[in-house]
Amino acid sequence: MNRTIKHGVFDWLFRSIVCLGFFAPPAFSDEPSLRPWGKNPWYWSLGGEPVLLLGGSDDDNLFQWPKEKLIPQLDRIVAAGGNVIRNTMSDRQDGGFEVYPFRQLDNGKYDLEQWNPEYWGRFETLLRETAQRRIVVQIEVWDRFDLTDVRKNDPYRWEKKHPYNPRNNVNYTFEESGFETRYPDHPGANKQPFFFTTPLQKNNQTVLKYQAKFVDKLLSHSLKYDHVLYCIDNETKAEKEWAEHWARQIKARAREANRTVMVTEMWDDWDLKAERHRRTFDHPELYDYVDVSQNNQNQGEKHWDNFLFVRRYLADHPRPMNTTKTYGADGNKFGHSDQDAIERFWRHLLAGAASIRFHRPDSGLGINDKAFACIRAARLLENEVRVWDLAPANELMRFRSDNEAYLAANKDRTTLVVYFPAETKPSLDRDIALNVDLPAGRYRRIWIDIDRGNRLGEFDEAPVSSRLHPPGKGNMVAILVATPE
Repeated sequence: MNRTIKHGVFDWLFRSIVCLGFFAPPAFSDEPSLRPWGKNPWYWSLGGEPVLLLGGSDDDNLFQWPKEKLIPQLDRIVAAGGNVIRNTMSDRQDGGFEVYPFRQLDNGKYDLEQWNPEYWGRFETLLRETAQRRIVVQIEVWDRFDLTDVRKNDPYRWEKKHPYNPRNNVNYTFEESGFETRYPDHPGANKQPFFFTTPLQKNNQTVLKYQAKFVDKLLSHSLKYDHVLYCIDNETKAEKEWAEHWARQIKARAREANRTVMVTEMWDDWDLKAERHRRTFDHPELYDYVDVSQNNQNQGEKHWDNFLFVRRYLADHPRPMNTTKTYGADGNKFGHSDQDAIERFWRHLLAGAASIRFHRPDSGLGINDKAFACIRAARLLENEVRVWDLAPANELMRFRSDNEAYLAANKDRTTLVVYFPAETKPSLDRDIALNVDLPAGRYRRIWIDIDRGNRLGEFDEAPVSSRLHPPGKGNMVAILVATPE
């Protein structure tokens, strides 16, 4: 049976069994099943086996979705070959169905000492359903935008309905909490005192105790599962003491439950060389992986080089590098296109990212047809090549112009993968030469059409051609694999 067909049949059977509920969530143990792979810690492992995390979703906080909307979304992710989602614990009222974590009293105010069972029930549903489908969940505990109501004529007030707003709860006043009624700067300025409460900052015990209760409640649900990663914030510029406090609390609660968890922080700087990123890069004892999502604000060679800088920087203590927000969608306010998203996905894949997810619309492709095909194409690649054996190796190409092609290879050069971004300039030749002495013997050459998510053909060559020219104008991947004599 053809290898791809065979893989597809067994994959379909497995996913069907999972989705029908006959496959129980993974067994729990003293050691997490999700952790950096011992043989190559740039990548994740599940149950001791390496796993490449790929995904896309149409929202950042899927746990808030009604179940009749959530389940089809998860099944579509699985059908594409996806196995990771992002889940902020966000309660912004974007869709009209979101709820807050605290109980609302008859007088309309919230009691931060009491929980809203609907919020936590939805969270539990997401954890259970993703466990059944073997979808990893990267949680972001805090999001600075949750607390901000951006108004045209009076921007950056407190989100008018939020329970943490002193106006809306029975637990503290503006005076007791030290909060003001409005904050005139963008949340990125990090002037909101909600993010300065920890002991080594302003030590605001009035508010901190409710923040701590929230985190403990979150963990009371998530620590029952082995498929969860933890990120403290969404694209933050908070002080390092803020992130360190919550990273330590999460790890302490996990130890009390006889569990080990993987934690990181996501900084806002687009330049991965920025000093702020070194707060996680330099502290592997506290941060088990790094999230470099904001690199996806960059394009072309800069995007590739920025990621490789981090890979070199972490070389003495390699850890998984996640990119949970791959930006790019035609017509979005940032000017990033669908093509930008696809290129970013594949550059990160060949550069060695451990987890890659398309951001939600309209800033990303979500899990639309282009994202679906892109993930399927990546799984076709994975069916032929052990991606964790590859390393970026653009130096093996000659006659390459900027952003024309990207290459990854294994150590002995018996496997090479070359990504060609879609032809956007009519004059672009898209013809590169391999500047490498390949081992003698026969080679299989396989082309994958990323835009359609399928294979274009397979050829045996002896010796292998030293030149590569993609068979179409779209996004293409070439695979060269030596075959035994």
